[in-house]
Amino acid sequence: MTRIWFLLFTLVSVTATAQVTGTLRGTVVETESRFPIPMAGVALVVDSTAIQTVADLDGRFAFDDVPVGRHALVVSAIGFETSSRSGIIINSAKETVVELALETAVMTVGTAEVEAARRPGAAMNEMATVSAREFSVAETDRYAGSRGDPARMASNFAGVQGADDSRNDIVVRGNSPSGVLWRVEGIDIPNPNHFAIPGTGGGPVAILNNKFLANSAFYTGAFPAEFGNSTAGVFNLRLRGGNRNKHEFSGQFGFLGTEVLAEGPLNREKGHSYLGMYRYSTV
Repeated sequence: MTRIWFLLFTLVSVTATAQVTGTLRGTVVETESRFPIPMAGVALVVDSTAIQTVADLDGRFAFDDVPVGRHALVVSAIGFETSSRSGIIINSAKETVVELALETAVMTVGTAEVEAARRPGAAMNEMATVSAREFSVAETDRYAGSRGDPARMASNFAGVQGADDSRNDIVVRGNSPSGVLWRVEGIDIPNPNHFAIPGTGGGPVAILNNKFLANSAFYTGAFPAEFGNSTAGVFNLRLRGGNRNKHEFSGQFGFLGTEVLAEGPLNREKGHSYLGMYRYSTV
């Protein structure tokens, strides 16, 4: 009987001290061309301890058995500026997939040296020098009252004002909400909202699902020449690909609706993947 109690106590102790972990995967690419950067050095900082790895020939890297929580990544490669990203959330229920972009290092020889650094949150479009901001999927969930909607998230920026809680119309520097241009992967769309009023740029529930979005940009003025028919602001949204290493399925029930998501690899060698979602509005 004593041995049985000792065995049970040992199992409970091991279970209590087991650490919950998750998986972090990502790709290192060049900022302008979006081509992968092979053999880039990637360091994951966990509790002031750096865990290092090297990206493969396709710029991919992975960290397994990472403790859940918020951590930071530092990426470096020969001929590129070192980049870091903090606040990466690791959870045990779903793999975290990130894309890290490095700028080409510019060095001059002579009596003068010119260094340029990309400020945090700046848009990747080199033609946008002012009034531009890049945002990630995490930011659409992090801002209070955003409900996973890019428009409601943007109402927290300087010079942007939301109408009310029932709609996601935004007023950019006093301009009409109908002057906001929405663009998805280079294609202009009229109004990405359910129950939208013709001639407006907002609505009560967004059609766009933030789980499909990659790092995107929001412009409040001084638009580059590629954006036309806009007098207020521009949302330049990009879509992400599915997980290229593992099949994943998730479901959610909430204010925006009931949804089911599936993603995974189609061809691991070529990096092909799929990403599909069904959502039914409960409003």
